[in-house]
Amino acid sequence: MKIQPFHLAIPVKDLKSARNFYTNTLELEEGRSSEHWIDYNFFGHQLVIHQSHQHQITKPTNVVDLKEVPIPHFGVVLDWDEFYAFAEKLKSKGITFEIEPYIRFKGEVGEQATMFFYDCCGNALEFKAFKDIRNLFSK
Repeated sequence: MKIQPFHLAIPVKDLKSARNFYTNTLELEEGRSSEHWIDYNFFGHQLVIHQSHQHQITKPTNVVDLKEVPIPHFGVVLDWDEFYAFAEKLKSKGITFEIEPYIRFKGEVGEQATMFFYDCCGNALEFKAFKDIRNLFSK
């Protein structure tokens, strides 16, 4: 199955700080932009950050694997080795993790490495990797 790139637009309260976070911390390639929004290549997908002075920071959660998982959240599924390299890069840049990188559902179908953190505007991101990618949608 060919995977099509998704498009996601998110609000940010401070475009300058968000640009710094997505460009320098996550090291995403910037695309088109204006005074009010910026396109990014988000691992082959289109992420657009839009300045919104009405953006309210809330941090609702849901318990998964005995951890308070931020909702809503977004991110990508990386290869196993890529996940660990990315986690180390984030640690070296001083990211504060909401949920530190760890293995969820260890020994079960769907075993995965996962980590959660917030951008500078309160948007939650999750990056994960499956021990066996064929179990991405397994029950």
